Amino acid sequence: MIVLIGSQKGGCGKSTTAVNICAELAKNGHDVVLVDADRQCTAANWALDRTSNESLPTVHCVQKYENIRDTLLDLDKRYGYVIVDAAGRDSRELRTGMTAAHCLIVPFRPSQPDLDTLPNLQEIITQAKDLNSKLIVYGLITMAPTNPVIHEAEEAREYLQDYPEIKLLDTIIRDRKVYRDAMSEGMGVVEMNNPKATEEIQGIMKEVF
Repeated sequence: MIVLIGSQKGGCGKSTTAVNICAELAKNGHDVVLVDADRQCTAANWALDRTSNESLPTVHCVQKYENIRDTLLDLDKRYGYVIVDAAGRDSRELRTGMTAAHCLIVPFRPSQPDLDTLPNLQEIITQAKDLNSKLIVYGLITMAPTNPVIHEAEEAREYLQDYPEIKLLDTIIRDRKVYRDAMSEGMGVVEMNNPKATEEIQGIMKEVF
């Protein structure tokens, strides 16, 4: 199964989402490979940090840029799960990845600049589906405020109703420090003994996988 994590905007928690999905899959004994298709190398650096801790289950990692379609299809034959971190912009990696992926997860913060990218993204998705009709697209609200008084996530959920191509997940990723801590350790939050963050990642798994 090829799962592409992609967005038109950086800083939306794209790499964080990708590595945490990998950590949860590996923790449950699945054979998983992380494809870093973002030249910032955030995901690849996480994978490198992870190799220094022998107690953690293995997450294989490769880096690939430009046209990644053939690489993803090849890796899909070798691994149970192929998780792809594409650059946070309208990139060749994002577009070619969509033609091979079984599903696309679009992380976005509940803020207007992030929401403003959705019209163009939906256009790209429509074009990708001409080549890959089985592509399923999920929207994931990330970095949402933990303060229950702030209703940005609910407002974003209403906004997404205008984009039927993007199925919004019920799971919301909150802005928690543990995500940043785990990232620097080459770990997933499911390995950090944080019940709330763990529940969020496992919520994604139940909905998507």
